[in-house]
Amino acid sequence: MANNPEILAPVGTWDMLRAAVHNGADAVYIGMPGFNARGRAATLETEELGAMIEYAHLYGVKVFLAFNILIFERELADVIELLREVIPLNPDACIVQDIGLVRLLRFMAPHLDVHASTQMTITNSLAITLTEDLGMNRYVLARELSLSELRTIRTQTSKELEIFVHGALCVSYSGQCLTSESLGGRSANRGQCAQSCRLDYDLIADGNVVELGAKRFLVSPQDLCGLDDVPALTEMGIESFKIEGRLKSPEYVASAARSYKEASLGINNHQEPHKRAMARIFSRGFFNGWFNGVNHQKLVNPRVSSHHGLQVGAVQTVTTSAVLISSLEPLLPGDGVVFVSPDQQTEVGGSIFSASRERAGWKLTFSRELDLTRIQPGMLVYVNASPQVQAEYRRSYLDKSSFKKIPLEIVVSGTINSPLHARAVDADGNVAEAASTATLQNATSSPLTDDTLRDALGALGGSVYRLAALQNDLPKNCFLHSRELKEVRRALCEALDQKRTSRSMQPIRSESEANAWILDQAPQKRTAPTPQLNVLVRDLRQLDALEGLPISTIYLDFEFGKEYGPATERVRSMGYRVGIATTRILKPGENAHLKVIQRLKPDEVLVRNLGALEFFRDSNLTLVGDFSLNITNSLSAGWFTGKGLSRFAPSYDLNSQQLLELIDRVDPSQLEVTVHHYIPAFHMEHCVFAAFLSTGTSFKDCGRPCEKHRVELRDRTGTLHPLKPDAECRNTMFNGAPQSALSLIPDLIARGVQSFRVEGLFETPEALRAKVSAYADAIFANQPKQEVLKQLGVVERYGITDGQLYNIRTYKDRKKSFIPLAEIQESPDPGLRRIVQTTER
Repeated sequence: MANNPEILAPVGTWDMLRAAVHNGADAVYIGMPGFNARGRAATLETEELGAMIEYAHLYGVKVFLAFNILIFERELADVIELLREVIPLNPDACIVQDIGLVRLLRFMAPHLDVHASTQMTITNSLAITLTEDLGMNRYVLARELSLSELRTIRTQTSKELEIFVHGALCVSYSGQCLTSESLGGRSANRGQCAQSCRLDYDLIADGNVVELGAKRFLVSPQDLCGLDDVPALTEMGIESFKIEGRLKSPEYVASAARSYKEASLGINNHQEPHKRAMARIFSRGFFNGWFNGVNHQKLVNPRVSSHHGLQVGAVQTVTTSAVLISSLEPLLPGDGVVFVSPDQQTEVGGSIFSASRERAGWKLTFSRELDLTRIQPGMLVYVNASPQVQAEYRRSYLDKSSFKKIPLEIVVSGTINSPLHARAVDADGNVAEAASTATLQNATSSPLTDDTLRDALGALGGSVYRLAALQNDLPKNCFLHSRELKEVRRALCEALDQKRTSRSMQPIRSESEANAWILDQAPQKRTAPTPQLNVLVRDLRQLDALEGLPISTIYLDFEFGKEYGPATERVRSMGYRVGIATTRILKPGENAHLKVIQRLKPDEVLVRNLGALEFFRDSNLTLVGDFSLNITNSLSAGWFTGKGLSRFAPSYDLNSQQLLELIDRVDPSQLEVTVHHYIPAFHMEHCVFAAFLSTGTSFKDCGRPCEKHRVELRDRTGTLHPLKPDAECRNTMFNGAPQSALSLIPDLIARGVQSFRVEGLFETPEALRAKVSAYADAIFANQPKQEVLKQLGVVERYGITDGQLYNIRTYKDRKKSFIPLAEIQESPDPGLRRIVQTTER
């Protein structure tokens, strides 16, 4: 069992770092310069990053670099150069999504710890077993796991486990969201999430708008708050608790770090004050996510998608000059208040001018700018800004009386006519020794006592230390001048500073060695065989329409396991190979679908997650990796094919240039390119069917509306995005416009690509046949593009887009952040002053 789990806080600026350090964080995570999953947050230059690492280490806080995006083939050289700059800065670990990058890190710096990012979509111990050879020290598990599922994984692996306990929840599984990519060309797997889940959508069922009143934000989860679950998580042995903090304030970081640190130490078992303080700083409403399993009625508050703060009551009466609200929560002048009508159609906000306690609640007045006639009885009241709370947490990292101090135990010894010797040991076991220049003498007056030594050696206000214990082994009645004691104290602090911040000089492979190693990993290319066309169907009724077409394999991707047996027989009777797709997510206890596949022995298995690959790895079945494995470079491709994949579909994050560059570095016969499909955007544990077409919390009581209704989400542009559940009731929202790689087909064939795929969704059998036939003409008969488009035009409901394949631009919106030199020089923080020279620009 783990004791005192690590509290891991997010950092993007100096103030966030200081807020984390001085409020109990044991470790912080910082985005890798230029390569991280926070594309709209501040990015750091390597020089400043080194200073931040040094500052954190001085205070005994670890630093993990978030390198948690997918890496494209042409970027490998840049990544090598960056690693050569960053690894000598002495980070404690890298948090990584891309398996190819893990391999590169292990080659270049085998001494560096590597953590599997939540973007790697680890939801079971099979995935951990599969990746054992990569040598990762820690796994950041998916947010969607329940306490029971976490407990199961904990018993099945000795690897360190980390979980998110607080902050924004992505509605889609991390690493499995292509919404920003498909709607705007900004990949969440590349740190450019457009937060499409926070937008409003209309629910369309069977072609009709479902009237939901104020419920507009159908896929926007409340914020995660797992404070009440800390005891259970600690007891099961989770090593690290992670706080999410994208684009948040230092005060947010300070409040969350302090709350979870105290909870993990059992300092305060009553968590409501912490929750209320955190909610005032930022909250979309707090819920403990999936820790208690799925609850489709509570995960999303469809009336709210942005910060509303702490709900404190409701409006009782309104006069011409004041508002009376029912609230027991203390309110102060300056607090920001939002009044929201029950139908959520009206929001009115302002700052409190005066607040007086009344028997029925609080009487509030506001400045003249707030029109009180817009406020009505019954409106809900939220506090979304609290200067006093903000100031309290700001003091925690700006006021020297609040700074973290490292405890020291000092032993002094010596003999008459010899120097005084001092030995200091800090909380991490670092040892420093110093001796006086002058020698100890017999005292004629003012001998050295415990008190005088404590006063002299404990005057550590200008350092990051505090005196915790002093052992005096000096002879009685000896004397040493106070300036000598001051020099000893200074020498001890300098020596400890150096030990705490010293940078490792572990060897790192050179750029030439790393580039040569990558070339050595390249597979031998085989002679390009005849192209083949594979088709994926999601509706059993689509099968008969495919008979007689030049198809090699038909993949089955159904909601109900009972359909696979008859469908397998039907496909084989048509003379085609049959493949069955796994689910994209595999949790503990969800092997039933895999066992169905095992029993039916299809010709191929379309593998969509790491755990399923491990499950089938030693079988005699042909394994094909799907897009969801996120293969974007040759190093990832080589690892996956080494694990038994005969083919793989590259990640849908690749545009045409990046796809061709990947093909040039791998065996093209091992690729399967999807040439026509609806991009699977959100892949969610959240079930929209259950949440808004039933009152059920899970499949046990929802009444299965997914079996009765065809559902789509309509976005602000009017585009309809189909929803489909899988065998485990997880929802996928598909982009309403299909994406085509038609123009690429001749180039792909010329480069040796053998396998092409067309995916069906909700097409009629006739429409799917027309679509497959059109692509068959393009692949086998070299039919001109325009002729194929004419054929496709009559079967496409929404029209065709080139999508991300032809989005060549690179989205960047990064801000620089550093503290001005003058501010550092004036800072009361000794740790900050110590590194002033490294932050000057």
